[in-house]
Amino acid sequence: MQISAAMVKELRERTGSGMMECKKALTEVGGDMEAAIELMRKSGLAKADKKADRVAAEGLIRIAISDDAKTAAIVECNCETDFVSGGDVFAEFTSNVAARVLADSPADVAALSEMAITDGGDSIDVTRKNMITKIGENILVRRFQRIEATGSVGSYMHGARIGVVVDIEGGDDTLLKDIAMHIAATNPTCIDESQVPAEMLEKEKAILIAQAEESGKPAAIIEKMIGGRINKYLAEITLVGQPFVKDPDKTVGQLLKEKGATIHSFIRLGVGEGIEKKTEDFAAEVMAQINS
Repeated sequence: MQISAAMVKELRERTGSGMMECKKALTEVGGDMEAAIELMRKSGLAKADKKADRVAAEGLIRIAISDDAKTAAIVECNCETDFVSGGDVFAEFTSNVAARVLADSPADVAALSEMAITDGGDSIDVTRKNMITKIGENILVRRFQRIEATGSVGSYMHGARIGVVVDIEGGDDTLLKDIAMHIAATNPTCIDESQVPAEMLEKEKAILIAQAEESGKPAAIIEKMIGGRINKYLAEITLVGQPFVKDPDKTVGQLLKEKGATIHSFIRLGVGEGIEKKTEDFAAEVMAQINS
């Protein structure tokens, strides 16, 4: 059967694939449009699987908040380059994933991946794999979190790479945004001393003791030194102990007290946190190609 330009055009519009790829698929199935689509989807999924091991450390953070400001979802989706993360297709995908997390509260990423990207649409995982085929990069839905607020939800986005959501009772919208902005800037470990993991505190204390003992000072003085340094450490890592970024003369704890507000929880996500990025030596790569 002769494959017409109109058939290739239709398949391109329906799949988003290249002209030659569409013509090849139509030729293989004798011009059957539906069979060509199915063939290309199978081929696309295979290509997506091959890219699964490639490092995807770029991407976007997206936040979705309910109309009553009582629930928020924050997600991180990853790709391989900032070129792709800056495109409309990837941005829309990430926003749709955040909206699905907000609406349906999936148990984990695996459960989320099986949900429809939009009502009546393909699953998030199928959509993701189709994007990999068209874009040519590994794409991941890496993680998400959800807050059911005791007070009200506030948020702050620093560009598209750092996102914060907070649950604060009391205060106003300005305070919500200011606290979220502070968290984005300082990345505190937890709200207050009671939430600092014991293992983390003991590890820091051991380091400080070793440093203090090198001074050769008496044990009683060393004990006082350690106490002061631990207090300083706790102030640095806890939200309420940190100097407020917009007014360093007061701590965040003091600001909350002034406003009659209490912070119940917060989430901060940054793109690529904890992912070991591949470092490329382009000069060495060029020389290797020349030598080969």
